Amino acid sequence: MKAAVLVFPGSNCDRDMAVALRDAGAEVHMVWHKDADLPSGLDLVAVPGGFSFGDYLRCGAIAAQSPICKALVAHVNRGGYALGVCNGFQVLTETRLLPGALMRNANLKFICKTVDLKVQTSQSAFTDGYNAGDVIGVPIAHHDGNYTADAETLSVLKGEDRIAFTYEDNPNGSVDNVAGVLSENRRVLGMMPHPERAIDMGHGGTHGKAMFRSLLGHFADA
Repeated sequence: MKAAVLVFPGSNCDRDMAVALRDAGAEVHMVWHKDADLPSGLDLVAVPGGFSFGDYLRCGAIAAQSPICKALVAHVNRGGYALGVCNGFQVLTETRLLPGALMRNANLKFICKTVDLKVQTSQSAFTDGYNAGDVIGVPIAHHDGNYTADAETLSVLKGEDRIAFTYEDNPNGSVDNVAGVLSENRRVLGMMPHPERAIDMGHGGTHGKAMFRSLLGHFADA
């Protein structure tokens, strides 16, 4: 698997993401936000967590206008895969690669802790290393993680089995406990929790490993 990790001013999980992907066996390229093109032959583009451009305007809104995000959208539109975590999820909604929006946490406080997630579907390259119904522990660290979508959008997401993860004990007020969603073609996943921070027992757990191994296996089979 050949992957790129995008880097913006204010990214702080780009190296964590690269480590997780390399740990799974991927070839990883770090790509600066001002670059207009992605490396050739990519399977996956990862948009990492952090506070891109200081979270000014709206979280992810300025990053979504970067030259590299035009290349990201083109990559997805021609059949490529993308993973957005935390601020990366916000960027994916701002580029409209995923529906909905991430609003301020309901308690108006920054939250940093490990939470329990329920795997809602195993039918994607990102989640087929889990079983639907599995409960996994994954860290969160966000101030604007309250996933919001209208009733029609939620109905579509549920009907198409595109809610990837839900919170067991909703920490931020997300509608219907949504923690991660898939695109219509199931090639894009956005999630607020950080699987790249759950690959080493020294950091508290390894429940994130299955996601990165799943991706590697998917592209190896392809």
